[in-house]
Amino acid sequence: MRSIVQPGPPAPERIQWVAARGRAFSFTLQAGVPLLEAARRGFAEGGFTGGTLSMKGGALGPFAYVMPALSKTSANAAFYSDTFRPAGTTRLKLATMTLGARDGAPFFHCHGLWTEADGRINGGHMLPEDTVVAEPFTVEAFGLDAAAFIAEPDPETNFKLFGPVPATATGTETTSRAFALRLRPNQDFAGALEVFCRERGIIDAKLHGGVGSTIGARFADGRIVEPFATELAVRAGVIVAGAGGALEAELDIALVDYLGGIAEGRLIRGDNPVLMTMELVLEVLGEVTRV
Repeated sequence: MRSIVQPGPPAPERIQWVAARGRAFSFTLQAGVPLLEAARRGFAEGGFTGGTLSMKGGALGPFAYVMPALSKTSANAAFYSDTFRPAGTTRLKLATMTLGARDGAPFFHCHGLWTEADGRINGGHMLPEDTVVAEPFTVEAFGLDAAAFIAEPDPETNFKLFGPVPATATGTETTSRAFALRLRPNQDFAGALEVFCRERGIIDAKLHGGVGSTIGARFADGRIVEPFATELAVRAGVIVAGAGGALEAELDIALVDYLGGIAEGRLIRGDNPVLMTMELVLEVLGEVTRV
């Protein structure tokens, strides 16, 4: 399987995780409000400080983003492009967000695909402070209790990255057992989730959110993305028993690579290693009964 040398030593724990509780709900992002603040308000109204968000459709403007890029130095294995600020209103196709905190203030990590006012289809990493909701639209959220995503320095990648940490339970209404996860580099996306679930007796789980990067991509239908630096959003994902009874992760994703190529589809299992990070929440839907 492909791998990329990172600038720092690999952390012994390859999956950073925190057990939590959570609840799926929806809310409407308010027009004229920065996307970060609109998301924060929606989670707060649901009784949460953070979690994951999935967006389909919607309009943004002003809008700012970066794309994956090659690193100009040895400080990072890959980097970001200059900032793009398309004029007019940008129409989202899809986007996935992790809402947490950085330097003590709300912050998000959000990847998606969209169509700009001039008709260009692009994708990448949205900038929280420079992106504004242009028209109200409804989004699907999963709020977390007893865990939070906090941006902290990551020596392995030399970036400041979101990772789950324990948080004080607030007592807000929840419906499900959940795990907040961050997958570290150079492990197969599907395989890591399958092992995580198997070790904990989880036999049915649903992904919420899913923001990160893979080293190129290999799809179940045979398509290949060769450029190694990507920005990826999970469209849908489950971990369920396959035809042979073993757990299998079904991961439908959308990505943009550093050359501007866009791809969507189901990832093949066993050949899609994480590049920098992969943040997500697993909602537990079924577990092995222990006597």
